[in-house]
Amino acid sequence: MDVRQLAALVAIADHGTFSAAARALFTVQSNVSGRIARLERELGTDLVDRSSGMLTDEGGRVVERARRILRELDDIVTDLSEPDQDVTGEARIGCIGTTARWLLPMLLSAVERSHPNVHPIVLEGNTSTLIPHLLSGRIDAAIVHLPVDDPELQLTPLFGEDLLVLTSKDHRWAGRTTMSIAELASTPLLLPPKGSALRRVLDRAAAANDTTLVAQAEIDGVRLLASLAFDGYGPTIVPATAIPRWYGGRYGRVSVPEIPRRVVAWAARRRPPANAATRAVHTLLMELLPTNAPEQEGVHLGTDACPLSRHG
Repeated sequence: MDVRQLAALVAIADHGTFSAAARALFTVQSNVSGRIARLERELGTDLVDRSSGMLTDEGGRVVERARRILRELDDIVTDLSEPDQDVTGEARIGCIGTTARWLLPMLLSAVERSHPNVHPIVLEGNTSTLIPHLLSGRIDAAIVHLPVDDPELQLTPLFGEDLLVLTSKDHRWAGRTTMSIAELASTPLLLPPKGSALRRVLDRAAAANDTTLVAQAEIDGVRLLASLAFDGYGPTIVPATAIPRWYGGRYGRVSVPEIPRRVVAWAARRRPPANAATRAVHTLLMELLPTNAPEQEGVHLGTDACPLSRHG
């Protein structure tokens, strides 16, 4: 078994066919076919279904380990870059979409200034899709919302953010600053779909206060919920970072004390550890938050910010 065989398998998984994998590897299709055939002989099993080009179940298991091995080989070079200000290499980072819009502009600018030889690769997604990518080695770290329960991951809370009622500037609630969840339940809302992480938080908060939220419509996507609320289709409930500062006063935002905060965290694998480039990005992020978080209304730092509560 050699690195070229593993790289061929990963390329087939990523690009779908032997010919596309060959182009990605800057070689010819016969070389890719030969490498896969030798790997299959060594392992004693078929890894690729030749009729469909899809990986077999065994191929799927092997390719995830192959990704990790190839990433570890790349990281050897990255980790040997010294001193810290000369860190080089790729930092593959996943980020939930609402946080990305607020956090990434300042983070990417800081990376460019402090570590010009670090190449960030950002994957946007929700927590439920980013965590499997992190565990498989497709990304090196992820900015996700808690709870995440996996013993293979190390989680560092970054900040807590309020879940706020968002309305158009013309809505009757637009001038309010706070309201009870019972009052919130008296009006149909734009809500995320049942079973989604945000909807579970909202439904649990309502049930804990002996009430039920009523859906005017169920919308899959926090940013779409925010856009519809801005445009007057109805009030919704979104994380604070989903509300861009540049919108100014063109909306209403109302606090509901009974709804808990969402905690956003940095997730990384315990083994193998993230490479030097990714660690450098994490360090920069932790340095940026104390200065920038207070400028985003509804974002809170410190140990008091991360309990899932907004009381006090």
